[in-house]
Amino acid sequence: MDIASGYVPLVDVTRGDLVESVHFGAIAVCNQQGDLFASTGDPELSTYLRSSSKPFQLLPLIELGGVEKFNLSDREISVMCASHSGTDLHVKTVRRIQEKIHVSESDLLCGIHAPTNKESANALRLNNQSPTQNHHNCSGKHTGFLAQAVLNHYSKEDYINPNHPVQKIVIQTFSEMAHEDEKDIHIGIDGCSAPVFGIPLHNAAWAFASLADPQRLAEQRKSACLKISHAMTSYPEMVAGFGKFDTSLMQVGNGKIISKGGAEGYQGIALLPGAIHQDSPALGIAFKISDGDPSRRASNFVAVEVLHQLGALDDGQIRALEEFYLKPVTNWRGLTVGQLKSSFELIFSLLP
Repeated sequence: MDIASGYVPLVDVTRGDLVESVHFGAIAVCNQQGDLFASTGDPELSTYLRSSSKPFQLLPLIELGGVEKFNLSDREISVMCASHSGTDLHVKTVRRIQEKIHVSESDLLCGIHAPTNKESANALRLNNQSPTQNHHNCSGKHTGFLAQAVLNHYSKEDYINPNHPVQKIVIQTFSEMAHEDEKDIHIGIDGCSAPVFGIPLHNAAWAFASLADPQRLAEQRKSACLKISHAMTSYPEMVAGFGKFDTSLMQVGNGKIISKGGAEGYQGIALLPGAIHQDSPALGIAFKISDGDPSRRASNFVAVEVLHQLGALDDGQIRALEEFYLKPVTNWRGLTVGQLKSSFELIFSLLP
């Protein structure tokens, strides 16, 4: 089957009275039993999670006792799940973890890019400073990999090699969380040079549902999932940055929503029990925008629309997210020339 056939229209972008552009995608919503709860497009479409996999890549370190061994705080756990924006707070937090585990910034193999936070990037330029590895949005994840190597007495060298013991444990853990056999997981190389995983949206949503409610998991993994979800919802500013979508969504989610976006239009969301109504179950959400959505206008919009259709956001919460959902299309003079409109309805497999 042509992979493009798994995608359906999700967002219409209007200009005047015409639809000027259309963003296609596919969505899967799953409960912790693995049942498909709702979908649109092909929920079995395989694609890479990119940075949406970061909470699962951290799981082995937490599960193996890294929090206790290195005295890691919730803020530090959160930044290891992050695609952070390179602010001083992010960099200082990552550096503090490195001090605790006795590694150097130079040990990171993520590469270097300028902070995505404009103020932080400008401050570096004004002070004639260059960005370093710790400014990279994946520096927390890479520091987490190194922490696992130190914890298990593995070599720090080449820790991102898929055959390194650190990565073997990571992919095994991810396979178990996603209920996808290791041999069926597509392995690619991410922008930060670490392995990245390609699986069906359905399985990714299942993994997020288990993160949201790990009661069915073994005790150590259950405890690790609870620590990660608590850290991310307690310190959402570490996961992305103030004004970024993941942070803003978790801030309005009142501790019931975990959000982790990835490159190329991927988004993972976990709804904790009670996020929709008092007795609602945990749900995992995974979707992909087919064109890669470099501006994230479609993925942010779709995330809010999915949560709206599920009943997980009330009117006040949607208003708080209006820059991602109700923001009009404007021109260079600031004139409103169009808008984004939903072109999909979730197909429910189970009663909401």
